[in-house]
Amino acid sequence: MTKAKWGSLGLSVLVVIALVVWMATGDIKEARNEAPDPIGAEPKALTSVQVRTINARLHEPGILLQGQLDPWQSVSVSARVSGTVQSIEADLGEQVQENDALLQLSDDGREAVVARWKARVRKLDADLAAARTLRSNNLASQSELMNLESELAAAKAELASARLAVEYLTPRAPFAGVINSKTVERGSLVQAGSPLFELVRIDRLKATGQVPQQSVGQVSPGQRVTVDLLDGEQLSGIVTFVASAAAPQTRSFAVEVAVENPDLLRVAGGSASLRIALPEVKAMFISPAYLSLDDSGRPGVKYIDDENRVVFGTVRLLSVSTEGAWVTGLPDEIQLITRGGGFVGVGEKVRPVNVADSQG
Repeated sequence: MTKAKWGSLGLSVLVVIALVVWMATGDIKEARNEAPDPIGAEPKALTSVQVRTINARLHEPGILLQGQLDPWQSVSVSARVSGTVQSIEADLGEQVQENDALLQLSDDGREAVVARWKARVRKLDADLAAARTLRSNNLASQSELMNLESELAAAKAELASARLAVEYLTPRAPFAGVINSKTVERGSLVQAGSPLFELVRIDRLKATGQVPQQSVGQVSPGQRVTVDLLDGEQLSGIVTFVASAAAPQTRSFAVEVAVENPDLLRVAGGSASLRIALPEVKAMFISPAYLSLDDSGRPGVKYIDDENRVVFGTVRLLSVSTEGAWVTGLPDEIQLITRGGGFVGVGEKVRPVNVADSQG
């Protein structure tokens, strides 16, 4: 064997010996899929967000409507017989009680008619009594008796009609109210059916409005209503009627409210805002600025859980105004993200910083 071959063989033997020794010492390195962290590298810093603790509390939601106020009762008092106005007993703006006289019409011989029919009735009564006595002795026929009875009944009907005519000479208030308009003066000649007064009752008012079809299921008679007037005054009322069918033009349901007006405020015929109270629920009052939409378009807010991870909670809006929004659907207490919510995603761990927020 040549010297060159011996040299190559010796090199191979040395390599094998070196591998055996290296494996025997256990100095084996494993391959890694990821590069090792650089020596001295620090973990990624958590994003800071400002939070505020928000607690749910009892809230009375309501349905807001635009309404119309009308007198509780309104009637046009008209003449029921013809005549000349002899006196006016109630003037414009005057409060009257039920059955108070409003004016007096001329008699024009009506009392004389009453007297004549009274006398006629008395005579027929006497004639009928005598005829019954004769009939019991078979001295009068049954037909004569029946004729007298018929005449007496007709006379009594005429007497009642004559008395009504006299009664109608003094039109009276059908209910307690205020004289809102007057169309006659003393000396005016009126005919049956001529309007005399408009009488309105305003110590109680009737408010009317339209409830959207998506909310009508929450409204029923007996619910409390707050009525906000245009001048800032408030009145209280009760729902008295909810329509069973929607108006075909608006698809909304008519609602009527009895509104107490003890101070007789002059608001009948005007408009007002109606707030129908709904049952109390637990809700949170937050600034509308904290509301956002999820991928499905549902409103909600971002808050952090016990592990400081971001959570998006969907909410149901009870009411929204420039001052804030009442919402339900969240836990009774949350750490609401008030600043920085746009820079963190759902599930991300953050570093919360408690900061007072006057808008929360």
